[in-house]
Amino acid sequence: MKQCCGGAVDEFRFYEAQKIELPASLQEFIDQWKDKPGNLIMILHRVQEEYGYVPRQIAMKVAKELDQPLAKIYGVITFYHLFRLTKAGKHTIKVCIGTACYLKGADMIIEEIQELLGIHVGETTDDGRFSLEGVRCLGCCGLAPVVMIDNDVYGEVDKANLADILGKYSE
Repeated sequence: MKQCCGGAVDEFRFYEAQKIELPASLQEFIDQWKDKPGNLIMILHRVQEEYGYVPRQIAMKVAKELDQPLAKIYGVITFYHLFRLTKAGKHTIKVCIGTACYLKGADMIIEEIQELLGIHVGETTDDGRFSLEGVRCLGCCGLAPVVMIDNDVYGEVDKANLADILGKYSE
């Protein structure tokens, strides 16, 4: 399989990725799904379950295992918001940007979190403590705007109480 769009460096990385030994359970899962319809999404879910995200070297290995272009693998990863290309922080902050939350200031909540943590949506703090995501709906429209940190839901959030909320997760 020939890879393109990256020159000699990417070709070397692709070659090196083939030497990677996958965990036995992941390799077994890939072998089970290799010839089934819809296999790529199932395999990428399993990769993310194993690593917490889809590392580039593992994406290259999956491309080789499935005899698919790396561009196809990345096309799926970047199309579906549930796949991550970077390792998530210890705590994932999800800010609802659905209609009700947006109308009640979700954009200002995101701006304040970005200011407090020094990251943007889709990024993780340098210390690995927090990741920030914008999500379409958390199902709590009556509590708008809503922020979810891990499994904890905070409703009627405003800029004034964000620092206190985030402080609970800073230890």
